[in-house]
Amino acid sequence: MKKRLSSLLLVASLALSDVTAHACTRIVYDTGDASHIVGRTMDWMEDPGTDLWAFPRGMSRDGSAGQGSLKWTSKHGSVISSFYNLATVDGINDAGLVANVLYLVEADYGDTAGSRKPKLSIGAWAQYVLDTYATVADAVAALKKEPFVLVAPDLPNGHKAAGHLSLADASGDSAIFEYIGGKLVVHHGPQYRVMTNSPPYDQQLAINAYWKTVGGLEFLPGTARASDRFARMSWNLDAAPKEKDPRLATATVFSLIRAISVPLGITDPKEPNIASTIWRTVSDTKARRYYFESAYSPSIFWVDLDRLKLDPGAKPMKLDLTGHPILSDDVSDKFAPAEPFKFIGH
Repeated sequence: MKKRLSSLLLVASLALSDVTAHACTRIVYDTGDASHIVGRTMDWMEDPGTDLWAFPRGMSRDGSAGQGSLKWTSKHGSVISSFYNLATVDGINDAGLVANVLYLVEADYGDTAGSRKPKLSIGAWAQYVLDTYATVADAVAALKKEPFVLVAPDLPNGHKAAGHLSLADASGDSAIFEYIGGKLVVHHGPQYRVMTNSPPYDQQLAINAYWKTVGGLEFLPGTARASDRFARMSWNLDAAPKEKDPRLATATVFSLIRAISVPLGITDPKEPNIASTIWRTVSDTKARRYYFESAYSPSIFWVDLDRLKLDPGAKPMKLDLTGHPILSDDVSDKFAPAEPFKFIGH
């Protein structure tokens, strides 16, 4: 009894640490047919003006961090969701690698001013990975060496640009990257299938370990706090059937992330971790198909990477979502050439 009470008190203290985070949730779903699907919600206190972009291979890139910025040329084409058209926060590349950036208020990228390493805007973090790597293992091996430092200027609304990065690929491999106290922490393995926000990931795992002893059929925490969403989604994901039919598998992932979403208009200035779900994405790593669902629209649409022109020399293209147009079905042919947005910088 004493052990259970002490565990509960620990969980409560850790859970209270997430009160200043903004809400998002990401999962990796196993279809049971040697394929995996990634789902995520974007929960935010306002509409971040998201558009979809298609970026080809062979693009010359700049880290947008001023003098000493990292420079690279994209090896992979990708489809991404932008954030204020200043950052890539979600997307999939032509190898089936999926990247998701979620808010993490505890993120601390260290003192980068005196570093001699190349600098990379946090807005370009996910894009660099999608441009450069084909698998989670490749990305982990390279990024563990910390070839650059991240620079994180404030967002247009004045909030701190702070996040952690999750990756997944067609094999089901997964990785979580966090900068805590200026040091990179990596959780790598297919067991890391759920990510939300605060507290840092190792503490999330500790909280979830407690709830596993309780059992989801007995009780699950029900608030919109990140730690509660982590526990609920972990149980739901474990309980969800593995659907080999691609249509049913996609529907299952949407049902999981909808169940964790926060309704439009539900915000609390005193609890900024509670924010409305603005949009949801589902990435099929095997089919290389990217689904998008806006909370402002009654329908889902998708992009097939195989139908896009992503060869070197092709033009970057944009699907303009200004005004929340009602789109459905395959929109791969609705992208139009556009000048790429500039990543957030100083």
